[in-house]
Amino acid sequence: MLARAAVAGMTVVGALALMATPAQAAGNVKLLKAQYDSPGSDDRSNSSLNAETIVLYNSGSTSVSLKGWTLRDETGYTYHFLPVKIGAGQKLRVHTGRGDDTGHDVYWDRRAYVWNNTSDTATLRKASGDVKDTCSWDTGDDGSVPC
Repeated sequence: MLARAAVAGMTVVGALALMATPAQAAGNVKLLKAQYDSPGSDDRSNSSLNAETIVLYNSGSTSVSLKGWTLRDETGYTYHFLPVKIGAGQKLRVHTGRGDDTGHDVYWDRRAYVWNNTSDTATLRKASGDVKDTCSWDTGDDGSVPC
């Protein structure tokens, strides 16, 4: 009887270990790519601004709410995520310019560039303020880097 109870207890503990907690689920969202220099001339048009993007990727098996998370450059420009979820195995692009948010694209609604072409660092923070991921580049890169 005691052996059966021990096995049942291990099964419950094992099942609980497999369930993702919100903190573990947040562990699957990373910066995937930075397109810090828009292709073509930097003319501050909305299409040029929107070609400047940071791509996030959720490698987990559940969607993650980004409400309260932030994305920031070295200067201090900060994008505050509204209630948006990034689905399991999905990407979310953060565009610098103006547009209508969707499930795969969100817009900073800026009229000037955020990411420096010479060097910069994108920092993704959870709602708690803890750094989730960073992505850096310098002048040796070609306008786009994998993170």
